[in-house]
Amino acid sequence: MKTQTLNVGLVGFGMAGRTFHAPLVAAAPWLELSAVVSGDAAKVQAVYPGMTVHDRSQTLFADPEIDLVVIATPNEWHFPLAKAALAAGKHVVVDKPMAVSLAEARQLKTLAENAQRLLSVFHNRRWDNDFLTLKALFERGDLGRITALESRFDRFRPHVGDRWREHHRPGSGVWFDLGPHLLDQARELFGMPRAILLELSNARDGAEIDDDFLAVLDYDAGPRVTLSASSLIAEPTPRFAVHGTRGSFTKYGLDPQEDWLKAGAIPEPGWGVDETPARLMLDEGQGEEIDLVRHELPCEAGDYRAYYDAIAETLLHGTPPPVTAESALDTMALLEAGLDSYRQGRWVKLKEGNGARRRLLHGKGE
Repeated sequence: MKTQTLNVGLVGFGMAGRTFHAPLVAAAPWLELSAVVSGDAAKVQAVYPGMTVHDRSQTLFADPEIDLVVIATPNEWHFPLAKAALAAGKHVVVDKPMAVSLAEARQLKTLAENAQRLLSVFHNRRWDNDFLTLKALFERGDLGRITALESRFDRFRPHVGDRWREHHRPGSGVWFDLGPHLLDQARELFGMPRAILLELSNARDGAEIDDDFLAVLDYDAGPRVTLSASSLIAEPTPRFAVHGTRGSFTKYGLDPQEDWLKAGAIPEPGWGVDETPARLMLDEGQGEEIDLVRHELPCEAGDYRAYYDAIAETLLHGTPPPVTAESALDTMALLEAGLDSYRQGRWVKLKEGNGARRRLLHGKGE
């Protein structure tokens, strides 16, 4: 039986910290948002009156009452801040990506293991409604053997903003912003690919850093997986388009949880329900006769709350973490291999794919 509340310190109160981490921590049973590190105490206390605000991360890390530290800063600070928090004996959650290089990520994993502290990465889009729906569809084998998956994350932001992600800084650009989401989802579905090919571009006028990418993952005899994101797509595109030997699945529109959190909504019962159904086109013919039937498929409810609920369970009861450091390290390996591919203009090979997940590629009876 749970007997305690875990005190959480949040480092950073920008978009990620304020929009995602703070409200999700506050909504999680057995977690309490106890302190925030920010250079603007008034901004924090306007949302959380009476909140303890530190202007330096070191003072938060020195607080013996803090059990868990959440790092929600620009990407280049993930490694040094997580390293310092682990050295101070804290459990650590890092916003994605884990770091800006694979070497840094490996070092963090080793530090956490040596300190016997939890290290997890906030890959929240494992709890998107469309992704949960697609996973359930794969498990049932409705599409048969999966032959192709296209995963897109498109936006229309024609004007380059004055944000750290838009400038030449370590870990900036759309590949490090949206790439981790798409790569992590592909790895969850199919394991690690055999190789990756990446193209980056600066599509917008005045863009300093990549704002468009196309990545192709090679699963050898498995499906063709293409991942893409752009800042200059005005016409809606499918978030997912998946094809198999028995039919196709498409889903338009992004999971609504991010927009709800930006609008200040608080997770509550009924949270994460998307009224826009996915589309299924299935062959329901007998033998060699083809009979394509269109279905509307209600989506599973998305639930970003599940991440921090599971973090509390891990720390209090020793259950497996919702995102392991090992799986986050795989995503870092793909990010870095993608950059190698872009710089060299060729496919870059990775380790052999994870055969344990190949069962998701085949429908029942195949």
